Amino acid sequence: MPNDTLNNHLFHWEKQSIEWAMRLRIGLYIAEALQYCNDEGSPLYDDLNADRILFDENGDPRLSCFGLMKSRRDGKSTHLAYAPPEYLRNGSVTPQTVVFSLGTVLLDLLSGKHIPPSRALDMLHESQNADRLMDSHMEGRYPTEEATAVVQLASRCLQSDPKDRPQITTIVHTLASLQSKSEVPSHVMLGIPIPKHLQQYSPSPLAEACSRMDLTAIHEIFVKTDYREDNATSELSFQEWTQGMRDMLEARKRGDFAFRDKDFNTTIDCYSQFLDVGTMDSPTVLARRSLCYLMCDQIDAALRDAIQTQIICPEWSIAFYLQSIALSKLGTMDKDAKQMLNQATRLEIKNQTLLQPKTTSNGV
Repeated sequence: MPNDTLNNHLFHWEKQSIEWAMRLRIGLYIAEALQYCNDEGSPLYDDLNADRILFDENGDPRLSCFGLMKSRRDGKSTHLAYAPPEYLRNGSVTPQTVVFSLGTVLLDLLSGKHIPPSRALDMLHESQNADRLMDSHMEGRYPTEEATAVVQLASRCLQSDPKDRPQITTIVHTLASLQSKSEVPSHVMLGIPIPKHLQQYSPSPLAEACSRMDLTAIHEIFVKTDYREDNATSELSFQEWTQGMRDMLEARKRGDFAFRDKDFNTTIDCYSQFLDVGTMDSPTVLARRSLCYLMCDQIDAALRDAIQTQIICPEWSIAFYLQSIALSKLGTMDKDAKQMLNQATRLEIKNQTLLQPKTTSNGV
């Protein structure tokens, strides 16, 4: 991976320490990676530590595949001071052992230091104060309630009895609920250079408005945006088609006027009449209705329209931008929202690249 390991960024940093929101993101991504391995039938991971966590070109944390195991007897831990009691007794790795190791990673993220789990638990029992564990380089820039929640989660992971440790799904759920700054790329929070594929990218006004979730600005852009090509989806007699088309286009026209005038409820009604006829797919109408639903705080309906827009136009970045906003507003799907925003950005970069003039080998 091009951007080193968590070990170097957390313990041997030169320019800046890792901010709190990024530490939470790292914990979540690694927990999700372990959950994925578990769901795919590979629940055993040996010697999970900060050296096994790498950062890709975007600064997103990734779990090294070197720790994956086929047998619980294949473990060869190099960090015995951080190994769970049952591993020291019999040398076997179980899913509960992996949870303990994840607890040590959470402890690293909290403290910014290598603290043996037994010592960390003693510190907590002595003072009942999470601040004693926290990395002083963060200078208190973290919500106390969030820090307390992660400390409590790490403490549960580090219990000596495997039965007292939480399931990986519980860990993922807890960390997901604490996520913030989902709109900020990992490379920014990590303080690493902009990825090469983004260096020549100039965000469009729509991209900037969507990243801010500025619905008013998005509406202004939509008003100025021409319709994408609409596709007829059913066969009718000529008489039925002409009458149906007149009714549909009249409904869409009324919707366009209402959309321009910011009468979003009327827009929804008119566009619904247009779409309910079912003879034409219109990604523009769906996208506009999705925005109207967002304006009216009908988030689930907005998400459905955005997904349908993507189905019709899988290369249209607007569909992904709208999904990103809807997922963010749901409040529990920040990672999915970030993925949609990244996909929209990739599509914009792709389209900008296609529009750039090609040069010959001599630069002409």
